[in-house]
Amino acid sequence: MSFGTGHHLHLIDGSAFIFRAYHALPPLTRKSDGTPIGAVAGFCNMLFRYVEDAKGGDAPTHVAVIFDHSSKTFRNEIYPQYKANRPELPEDLRPQFPLTRDATRAFNIACIETEGYEADDIIAALSCKARDAGGRVTIISSDKDLMQLVGGGVEMLDPMKNRRIGRDEVIEKFGVAPDRVVDVQALAGDSVDNVPGAPGIGIKTAALLIQEYGDLETLLARAGEIKQPKRRQVLIEHAEQIRISQRLVQLDCDTPLDFTLESLEVRDPDDAVLLDFLNRMEFRTLTRRVAEKRGVEPPEAPPVAEVEALEAPEAAPFDTTAYQAVTDAAQLDSWIAEIYEAGHVAFDTETTGLDEMQADLVGISLCITAGKACYIPVGHRKGGDDLFGSPDLLEGQIPLQTVLSALKPVLEDPSIMKIAHNAKYDCKMLARYGIQVAPVDDTMLISYALHAGLHNHGMDALSDQYLGHTPIPIKGLIGTGKSQITFDHVPLETATPYAAEDADVTLRLWQLLKPRLHRAQVTTVYETLERPLVPVLASMEMAGVRVDRDTLSRMSNAFAQKMAMLEEEIHALAGRPFNVGSPKQLGEVMFDELGLQGGTKGKNGAYSTGADILEDLAAEGNDLPARVLDWRQVSKLKSTYTDALQDHIHPDTGRVHTSYSIAGAITGRLASTDPNLQNIPVRSEEGRRIREAFIAGEGKVLVSLDYSQIELRILAHIADIPALKDAFREGHDIHAMTASEMFNVPLEGMDPMIRRQAKAINFGVIYGISGFGLARNLRIPRADAQGFIDRYFERFPGIRTYMDETIAFAKANGHVATLFGRKINTPEINAKGPGAGFARRAAINAPIQGTAADVIRRAMIRMPEAIADLPATMLLQVHDELLFEVEEAAADELIARARDVMENASDPAVKLSVPLVVEAGRGPNWAAAH
Repeated sequence: MSFGTGHHLHLIDGSAFIFRAYHALPPLTRKSDGTPIGAVAGFCNMLFRYVEDAKGGDAPTHVAVIFDHSSKTFRNEIYPQYKANRPELPEDLRPQFPLTRDATRAFNIACIETEGYEADDIIAALSCKARDAGGRVTIISSDKDLMQLVGGGVEMLDPMKNRRIGRDEVIEKFGVAPDRVVDVQALAGDSVDNVPGAPGIGIKTAALLIQEYGDLETLLARAGEIKQPKRRQVLIEHAEQIRISQRLVQLDCDTPLDFTLESLEVRDPDDAVLLDFLNRMEFRTLTRRVAEKRGVEPPEAPPVAEVEALEAPEAAPFDTTAYQAVTDAAQLDSWIAEIYEAGHVAFDTETTGLDEMQADLVGISLCITAGKACYIPVGHRKGGDDLFGSPDLLEGQIPLQTVLSALKPVLEDPSIMKIAHNAKYDCKMLARYGIQVAPVDDTMLISYALHAGLHNHGMDALSDQYLGHTPIPIKGLIGTGKSQITFDHVPLETATPYAAEDADVTLRLWQLLKPRLHRAQVTTVYETLERPLVPVLASMEMAGVRVDRDTLSRMSNAFAQKMAMLEEEIHALAGRPFNVGSPKQLGEVMFDELGLQGGTKGKNGAYSTGADILEDLAAEGNDLPARVLDWRQVSKLKSTYTDALQDHIHPDTGRVHTSYSIAGAITGRLASTDPNLQNIPVRSEEGRRIREAFIAGEGKVLVSLDYSQIELRILAHIADIPALKDAFREGHDIHAMTASEMFNVPLEGMDPMIRRQAKAINFGVIYGISGFGLARNLRIPRADAQGFIDRYFERFPGIRTYMDETIAFAKANGHVATLFGRKINTPEINAKGPGAGFARRAAINAPIQGTAADVIRRAMIRMPEAIADLPATMLLQVHDELLFEVEEAAADELIARARDVMENASDPAVKLSVPLVVEAGRGPNWAAAH
């Protein structure tokens, strides 16, 4: 049947779908083999929703998804700079383009692209043909360039806003009807596509001109009549440029098509083809949803990865209606008996908040067998402020102390394995109620040991990826924003399936992932570096570090005064007052009013005033940007530390209790949050002063033990650099030795500037510093900096060899490893383009930084036993430093024991060829302990 009256054609802007999908999902969304699939996943979900939504009363009879074939089209011949300023495609997006075409074909939808033409041109040609044949067209896109096609049976649908775009909406957007949109665009130009247009004329002015003169050619012919001199001159001088712009924005309705409208008829997908594609992409949730909609059985999920070909154990399907609320002691006793029989239990806690030092326990969930889980509510209430023992406590719950007394023996039993996801939170929560949970397996850390660098390790993400199940979202229970409630106000009938499901998911993840540790050869990493660290960190976090609020308050006031003084100085240099904290105003002052060189504007039309810009200007002797840098530094210290830290002081303990993320960085480094105590600056005098507010208790001192140049020592060992190893073994000044080797100068009487240059190279080379970066650090010409780096590699060729071999290994294996066997995945290592350099530098640095992180983890794990009989507590870990609080009389003994643990924290199987050296200090506050 030929296409004509009564037929309705849907044209989907495929490129828009792809970019929308890419930016909507996390960048590390990947298949288990490392293939990026975030955009494909979002694209498939949008297609699935489209197919379902399109089944209504105004369903299309014909449909096609239109793609751009490439970035080069006939428009580049007209104007070579067309789209020249568009950024390179993200490296993880490029390989997803062909997969989106495969997805379209899997849904049995026509997939169209034409070499030399943009998707918009194909959409234009199809729209014109369909309109001429008497049919209707809906263009599914929000692209303003397509609005010139609206009218005569053609409309648009903005899928983001679910908003129809007809003639009235086009006039609202451009100020003219669709047939004059091209004229307005030709005048206004387009900075995104690099269409030049008429300088200084925007959409509103262009619309007014076209309304007055009727069309573009009439306007250009009569440009001499325009009263405004500047506007008249622009139109006369740039007439040819405007005509070129018109050709660039005009869509080509004569784009050649090698198919007919009839071939675009809507067709049902082939179930087997579609489900096979979704299954191969590992879209487990979508595979299941499509199968349910199509009324067919979903295919068996493929193994997560070839190297992990273990199948998930047989388990019951997820059925939240089968979960049990335990509300009497007999039920609880029955569950405890089953735990003893099984020898393991997955558990989770529900609380009133995320701060485990202040939140209250609301309930505990348990799971022993997949598909069978329970929730024990203890703190749900009707309302009111008092939680336990108040008249507001919901009836039908077992008393809190009864539950805790019953569970304490089993949760502390060394013969029962307790399984949790992010176990540190739950262990701290229960420790506050007198239960010391042990031993514990943590599914988050098992995933981290297996897949660091491939994806995140949150329970919901792992459930979706490995179990094909999307857990109940918490937002549906507690809401968001001002209307958000705490979990103790969630009704039991909805709290039970949510809480019990968490324990069920945790158990299934444990059953699936734990056996893979051995096959991936990371069992030792998990058992010696991850799992034992949980109780150590939990203890440190609960201890907290004492902070003097008065000291912080005095510092805040001092910083405020210094900021005011700097503002006065900056205003004097500028010649007028302005908002120093406004990048826009600062840019105008520096580049428009003072005429400083180097000003560049961003997409928002404002000058860039980032730290790198200000540093370059300051290095050229410009006082104003130098003072602004000082002001920003003081402002950050005040807002981020001296003000914010006061809010983190616990009302009962008077201490700050940070939280460490074990799986926060792919190299094994710990991350500190709420508050972040690892970023307190130490390079400036003001930054160092902040540590004065961290104080010891009465009769105690703080002791700091810090590894000396641990990453350089590890580099010397891994890269096997004899000169560096000898210097470390003999206790020489490593930076002076490097300077002597590089610049052929004697150690005696060395110029401090030469040593500083060598130090910058020593540390910079670990992070793959470039000549440009070193030049900025040292304030020297780039050529000189590159010469230093070249000379460094000439003197220490083993470092270059290490770098080359590490990159080659990563490309061949998809990961690098620390000396202790930690695998750090490098999914971007074979990327090309701007991101390639970063991926290579990260791969080079990871074994060094990761080994250093492993060393200090090993030290922390051994520390509690080594100092158990001392009146001392380990409080903080800040990268290469450990901070302790100890009674003053025992400080010497603590330093001796802790130093011995730290300097001998390597493994007998990992014999470092350089010594580890630990520097120690003590004092009444953290600053004095350095």
